[in-house]
Amino acid sequence: MRVAFIGLGTMGLPMAQNLIDAGHQLTVHNRTRDKETVLASKGGARRAGSPAQAAADAQVVITNLSDTPDVQSVILGPQGVIEGAAPGTVVVDMSTISPVATRDIAAALAAKHIKMIDAPVSGGSEGARNATLSIMIGGDADDVAGVMPLFEAMGKTLTHVGPIGSGQITKAINQIVIAGTYWGVAEGITLGLKAGLDMDKVLKAIGSGAAGSWGLTNRSGNMIENEYPLGFRVKLHRKDLNIALALARELGVPLPVAALVEQAETGLIGRGHGDEDVSAIARSLREQAGIE
Repeated sequence: MRVAFIGLGTMGLPMAQNLIDAGHQLTVHNRTRDKETVLASKGGARRAGSPAQAAADAQVVITNLSDTPDVQSVILGPQGVIEGAAPGTVVVDMSTISPVATRDIAAALAAKHIKMIDAPVSGGSEGARNATLSIMIGGDADDVAGVMPLFEAMGKTLTHVGPIGSGQITKAINQIVIAGTYWGVAEGITLGLKAGLDMDKVLKAIGSGAAGSWGLTNRSGNMIENEYPLGFRVKLHRKDLNIALALARELGVPLPVAALVEQAETGLIGRGHGDEDVSAIARSLREQAGIE
């Protein structure tokens, strides 16, 4: 397929590379323009000077951006996708943004006979590199079926969860569960460290039982060593939790653990840890326990 890919960050760059490797024709655009050269220098992608230019010859436009205002600007703003995309083009937003904003963007595109799918992802930078992402898809069933080969090139678990906006709500649920899981792992690790236990043995004892989880397996080492190499940034997870908490307020659903983790992440960001992996929430508990 002819694909425009806009947003070549930690997630977007390897996702775009996987599409090239699968044989799709890519035109790329990124706000920081030098990131485009990584793909263009290999002869696998063309560069575009704006989102509108990127969308002009594309059958599908994929956006992978940091926050709701970024997506609104890139799709609907001056020189945005809406100004370049032809009727019948499918816009696939793989960012994590507000479901309300997603529906509003879809309505604006529909007025120009442009289709939209929301398809946020989970799996971190590892999943993006290895094409093993979990992709949560909202949109019309026929539109989703038409772009499924693109999803298959980027992910492993592909789930059409409902109409437009449903993918973003599912991603919000995903981030709530991650918050609770990571916080529980961090509490357990902190207690074990304070008690002076051999944490390798502790992890072996609990990892294959009911306490086992992706977070325990893949992020407990960070928490034990107090080192948090990037997988998914604290500041982005805090942004995602704010989306989830806003939706929860609208629906009248209490989310006490998510609110607690959001507060801890706000503190970490204030202390300069916003670009660390989200497992850095363990810093808060280690500090309170007096573990350096």
